[in-house]
Amino acid sequence: MQMLEVTGLRVRYGAMEAVKGVSFSLGRGETLGIVGESGSGKSTIAKTLIGLEKPFSGTIVCNAKSVQMVFQDAVGSLNPRMTVRQTLDEVFKVKKASKRSVKELLDIVGLSQAVLEQYPREMSGGQCQRVSIARALACEPDVLIADEPVSALDVSVQARILNLLRDLRHELDLSILLIAHDLAVVKNVCDRVCVMQRGLFVDAGSAAEVFENPQSDYTKHLLAAVPDVARALAQRTKKNIHS
Repeated sequence: MQMLEVTGLRVRYGAMEAVKGVSFSLGRGETLGIVGESGSGKSTIAKTLIGLEKPFSGTIVCNAKSVQMVFQDAVGSLNPRMTVRQTLDEVFKVKKASKRSVKELLDIVGLSQAVLEQYPREMSGGQCQRVSIARALACEPDVLIADEPVSALDVSVQARILNLLRDLRHELDLSILLIAHDLAVVKNVCDRVCVMQRGLFVDAGSAAEVFENPQSDYTKHLLAAVPDVARALAQRTKKNIHS
């Protein structure tokens, strides 16, 4: 079953066309990666899918009951005046009912109850990102959109968050759209990858196909530019790391 089906999506900011007619689908329980440099249009796609931007043309068919987003700036996405408990309680008030308690949400994302009375400024970037993921899961989504969820974190923490997303996909049967600027981030997490340049997909296929047989010069450039630290991240992500 396709949770998302996007056909010919175009998004404009005035005269500038940020997304120039892309098409893709996201299956149930699948992780799709969209990779590209800053300004390529990938985050615009994510914002359009959740209604923060309006498409100029094209169609978006959503078969999910709930779509939630995890933002790049984990600390900035949380209210600095609210504790973790207040942040999660607010979701429950809006949703009215949930299959999971606050404790269960913290367990799922690998946090102890000790963080419940903490404010974002009192936690690490990795902890804040886990709280953001817990907040998204409180809405019991079928689709989770993760927009550059690890770019602001150091390599060891990146690996833990990516492993968490991979585990959640299997445990909760989530469909995940992972936005990233680094191919190494998506290599061992995604089933399929779309490489984006200047509003268009220049490569698309299974992760193995894109990495082993890139079709565009741009994808080849991205692969050649992967630094040693990113390769280390890819190796760490293969392992089941928990914190």
